[in-house]
Amino acid sequence: MKRAIITASGIFVLSICIVIAHAQTTSANQKGNEYKQLVANQSLDDRFQCDGSCSPNESGAVTYNVVSPVGGSTVEPITMAPRLETLEGKTIAIVGEDFMYNITHPELGRLIKEHYPKAKVIMYDELPIAGPYPAPGIIRHSTEQFRQRLIDLNVDAVIAGNGGCGICTPKETGSCIVAEKLGIPSVIVTAPGFDEEARYTARNNGVPVLRVAIYPGAFASHTEEQLIKNTREVTWPQIVEALTTPIRQEEYSNTTETKGIADDVFSGTLDQVYDYFTDMGWSDGSPFCPPTYEKVSEYLKYTDYPWNETIAVLPQAFRATTTWHVAVNACMAGCKPEYMPILIAITKALGSGDFRRTLGSTHAWVPYAWLNGPVARQLGMSSGQGEINSQANMALSRFLTLALMNLAGYYVGQNRMGTFGYLQPWCLVEDEEACQRVGWQTWHEQEGYNINDNTVTLTSALMWGNNMAPSTIDPERVMQLMAWDISDRCQFALGSGKQFTNRVVMMTEPVANLLKDGYPTIEQLENALVNNSRRPAYERAFANYYANAGGRKDDGEHSFQQYLRYIISTESGDETPTPVWYDTKSETMTTVPTMQKGTTAFLITGDSSRNKVQTMPGGGFSTISIDLPANWDSLMSAKGYPALKDFYLTSSSGGDITSTFESIGKDNSTDNLLQKDYYDLQGIHKLQPGQGVYIRREVYNNGQSKSRKQVYK
Repeated sequence: MKRAIITASGIFVLSICIVIAHAQTTSANQKGNEYKQLVANQSLDDRFQCDGSCSPNESGAVTYNVVSPVGGSTVEPITMAPRLETLEGKTIAIVGEDFMYNITHPELGRLIKEHYPKAKVIMYDELPIAGPYPAPGIIRHSTEQFRQRLIDLNVDAVIAGNGGCGICTPKETGSCIVAEKLGIPSVIVTAPGFDEEARYTARNNGVPVLRVAIYPGAFASHTEEQLIKNTREVTWPQIVEALTTPIRQEEYSNTTETKGIADDVFSGTLDQVYDYFTDMGWSDGSPFCPPTYEKVSEYLKYTDYPWNETIAVLPQAFRATTTWHVAVNACMAGCKPEYMPILIAITKALGSGDFRRTLGSTHAWVPYAWLNGPVARQLGMSSGQGEINSQANMALSRFLTLALMNLAGYYVGQNRMGTFGYLQPWCLVEDEEACQRVGWQTWHEQEGYNINDNTVTLTSALMWGNNMAPSTIDPERVMQLMAWDISDRCQFALGSGKQFTNRVVMMTEPVANLLKDGYPTIEQLENALVNNSRRPAYERAFANYYANAGGRKDDGEHSFQQYLRYIISTESGDETPTPVWYDTKSETMTTVPTMQKGTTAFLITGDSSRNKVQTMPGGGFSTISIDLPANWDSLMSAKGYPALKDFYLTSSSGGDITSTFESIGKDNSTDNLLQKDYYDLQGIHKLQPGQGVYIRREVYNNGQSKSRKQVYK
């Protein structure tokens, strides 16, 4: 890989360009430190200059000087511990709980005792589960407990497994990471195709070399006899070699995070830039706008965040994503520079703990976003017919696609393991004017924001959903249709995963208008759906028994009838009136609930001339404020946009209470707080907030004040 280090003796004047080669053994941490040193000592203009961007070279072809979209790793790599000379006399832990482990793990225990009689074997039921290795700065109790047990038991080697899906493989890899950081050699057993995910997970968490033993096939599709035979003949020899063969230097050769950091640049024609970005793993394969210094710099005008401020450190690669990196990917995605505040908020949402990060799953969770507030209307984002395919919405969607790769470090086939692949992310906008006509609160109002606050919400979906058109004007019957759809749209196929899941229910204004006659508020609708969204216990047990994502149960320790009784006892099974959509003479049946209160988002959006409702199961919700720069109005006026206030709406609670106070936005002050006051949404002063949404006003000794909305419970 080549990189150009460019310095300048004047604004936008090139002095010299030096091309140097990077050794493949350069660590991510070394590159990250290089970057940190550069940004500490140089200004943005000093670091990036455009020497003829979009100008013809000697052959007449247009060349582009482009910058990197990828930040440096924040994780310190460890020094690998020596491997064992032999397993004889050693204490070996066999851990994990995935994909037929109840067959393979005991067989591994027998093999150890068979070949190494003096070895001590500690089985999975004697150790807690380490789980996924936590992000930097986060302490997970299970991980710490696992670590301490390895120390207390004087474990010499760890065998983990079985990795056979996009979620379980990182979880099982967590045990190896803990062991290796203690200086204990480890090996993980995976199915074919998941070995690289395990290695990549380890590298992202500071373990440069992870040994993998590959089981030949899909665990859950093999009989017990096949599992035992393959474990003995195929997996076991790999495990012994992995634990006893010294780590070779060439094993380190593919461990470097070579995908670049912000000081990387490349000069070439459009085709050469495309090829370079493809080779580096920075492109999704579709055409993109070359991120030149001049082009990227335009985006920085639309935010008050410093260009080198870290916006987020995103899993899975734990890269330091700065404002600059957001701008580079925004440029590549074809976003307009004025979208920058939204894109920064999206990046923050990707890093939020409320956002569920199962994006590597074989079940193919796809992240998507929706917008609330006047800025979406000001920028022309669509909330109507075909909204996710409108130009502005598509640009935000493309940014999400690139952000997954370049900012978060997700790569299809490496740590995004979708069996059939992934849909592209998408971006919605809630139709807030329709919400007002219906008389329901917008999503961000439900979350404690004001109607004229600007927010972005990030979530994920397992499927696009079942686009349903109710052919009735009975609000109760429409609710029942929604309850049936919710019960059918559970986590994983047939609802075979967890009992409850998060969902987004999108509906058009005509459907909401029908529903409001029976359910004047969203809360009343949600309560009715919770009561009606139930599934026959038999169906739930059948799906979870025969289609469980984690393995097979039909050769297990209990029969289906036993499992049915287990589901009824553990998932609040009860004798309830038979749902109206079942054709049976029985007035009651044993059902289990499929919906929990507080886990569903209801959005009025889409084609207002059509009666449609759609349920999408997925992950949690992360709602983030969009920080507009202080000079937003002047910036937008210069580009011909109407003023933001032209797009304000009047809240049902009596208007924008926060507008009566001075809001200073992001507070970087270290000055002391002098006074704190509380106001309800009618503007009445309170000594202390009660339960609900209140405005908190803070006054500092430097004369600044800040107002913020907060939910008190």
